[in-house]
Amino acid sequence: MGHIPAGTQWYIAELVEEITVSSDPRNVVHRNLVLIRADSPDEAYDKAIKLGYRGETSYDNPIGQLVQIKFRGLADLDVVYDELEDGAELLFHREIGVAPDELAKLLRPRDKLRVFQPPKQHEGPDYSSKEVLDEVERQFGTKRPEPQQ
Repeated sequence: MGHIPAGTQWYIAELVEEITVSSDPRNVVHRNLVLIRADSPDEAYDKAIKLGYRGETSYDNPIGQLVQIKFRGLADLDVVYDELEDGAELLFHREIGVAPDELAKLLRPRDKLRVFQPPKQHEGPDYSSKEVLDEVERQFGTKRPEPQQ
């Protein structure tokens, strides 16, 4: 077991879920980083597993295809060493012997960071929820484009 400082209360779990849409052979895999409050690594693991299974669901997409979301397991579970506050380190990756040109490839200008990117249409199966989109349409009185089959 890795080093777990006394009093540790926060962990980061990477949940893996698989999304399938009936009649589409492609799947979509999400790797979701979630924050877990626990008093031990075992408790953090149990909570992460429960959280993953709670996310399982099925519903119809806008063209009536069955969408299923299944929890597949954990890709990782790690401790947060710092107190949760501005500037706290949540995760780190270590690489040794990185060439200057490879290091430069890791860095992005401000306008290329994900937080500043406009939302983009995802490729692949349509796993949006018809029920949710219908409710948004009802509440905001907007019409969405007809879904493509």
